[in-house]
Amino acid sequence: MLLPGPVVRSLKETGRVEPELFEEVTIYFSDIVGFTTLCHYSTPMEVVDMLNDIYKNFDSILDHHDVYKVETIGDAYMVASGLPNRNGDRHAVDIAHMALDILSFVGTYQLEHLPGIPLWIRIGVHSGPCAAGVVGNKMPRYCLFGDTVNTASRMESTGLPLRIHVSKSTINILKRTNCQFEYEQRGETYLKGKGKEITYWLTGVTGQKYNLPTPPTAENFQRLQQDLAEMIQASLAKRAACTEGFEKRKTLSTKIRRRETSSSTQSDPPDYFHLAVTDNPSTYL
Repeated sequence: MLLPGPVVRSLKETGRVEPELFEEVTIYFSDIVGFTTLCHYSTPMEVVDMLNDIYKNFDSILDHHDVYKVETIGDAYMVASGLPNRNGDRHAVDIAHMALDILSFVGTYQLEHLPGIPLWIRIGVHSGPCAAGVVGNKMPRYCLFGDTVNTASRMESTGLPLRIHVSKSTINILKRTNCQFEYEQRGETYLKGKGKEITYWLTGVTGQKYNLPTPPTAENFQRLQQDLAEMIQASLAKRAACTEGFEKRKTLSTKIRRRETSSSTQSDPPDYFHLAVTDNPSTYL
């Protein structure tokens, strides 16, 4: 599962994998907004458990689409479609459906160790050509190369929380298909190394209902991002108070049981085994 099937077969048979150029693929990036702040108020094990739980749910969503999970880097999640198996124009359609499914899941997800704290992710999608291959001998990985990868990453980093930021090239491919995706123009967005380009927000599919979370506005997001630390502190204080109250109730309950046990022991006469020995050689109990 670490490498695509054709790559594994090539490695087994020849010990190497020839790099391959794909004329058109769609690449998805997402990351967790405020991840550094979440880590600051979490133990290392809580961070691992959180990412593991989130990514396991993401992985299960991928099973329903023709996509390939490339890798995870910290809180970043990278997926591609159209490679290693070419699928016509389906790569943009499958990534778009997958992104909507992931965003629907995030809207209902609750952090176990920080109850009440929302999980915000940014999603970026872009389509174009790229090369793929396995580099290195130790721990071989299937890597993607090219400007398409960089642009998809820029689409994610310049997006907004709980939004699917899509490039014009992906929208053009979606228009070629029979699927009627709903989207709205964001306007000109500055992409580092690319300049200003027209980008879009993907909002749904006509005739299909997605339970998407309501994204904050750009102004509200700035305020929410500043307040995130205070929200986490309040959540931790509430959890500590609940834990302290539970411990007090537990201690009180233990004391009451001990008193009841002590009282019961003093009021009830103890039972004894009486051993009577007589001149008769038999012993009676």
